[in-house]
Amino acid sequence: MAIGLLAGNPASAQVVTNAAQSQSGTYNVEPGHTQVGFSVLHFGFTNYQGVFSNVSGTLTLDAQHPAASKLSVTIPVDSVQTTSAKLNDELKSDQWFDAAKFPNATFESTSVHLTGRNDAIVTGNLTLHGVTKPETLKVHFIGAGVNALDKKYTTGFEATGTIKRSDFGVKMYVPYVSDDVTLRIAGAFEKQD
Repeated sequence: MAIGLLAGNPASAQVVTNAAQSQSGTYNVEPGHTQVGFSVLHFGFTNYQGVFSNVSGTLTLDAQHPAASKLSVTIPVDSVQTTSAKLNDELKSDQWFDAAKFPNATFESTSVHLTGRNDAIVTGNLTLHGVTKPETLKVHFIGAGVNALDKKYTTGFEATGTIKRSDFGVKMYVPYVSDDVTLRIAGAFEKQD
């Protein structure tokens, strides 16, 4: 069906891939296509992965002056999913994220430093498990344009980074399950103004 829609209206499928050509303005997180993926080394055998979903937040994008851009996101901790229902429940428990006491993780940007045409270093305050620490993400602009399905102007980014979970008081099974947590984030944002 999506292919038919795109074929019927090819102009709506036009996407810019140069960040400077995207539209400045205020964007809301599009939760259906935003994922916060994580990976840990599990007992030295596998890089075990999971994901958080239902992310909310805002992006104030200044395409001509990226350093003026701001990002604020909230991640509901109880949205955590892995391939094991038992592990999902364990991760929500007080031994891990303690989702009942600390229901959300948040990230508030404090600086954006452009490192290339479509790349930036975004520094901000990550709050997780009741602890706030500065963290850095490498962000890559993917593209922007009118979404062919919902007709909303959308922009998308990929971000990567590594945090130490023990810095946030999540210490269960360290070092058997790695302290280092690799993040891979797919962020979709819909323009509001």
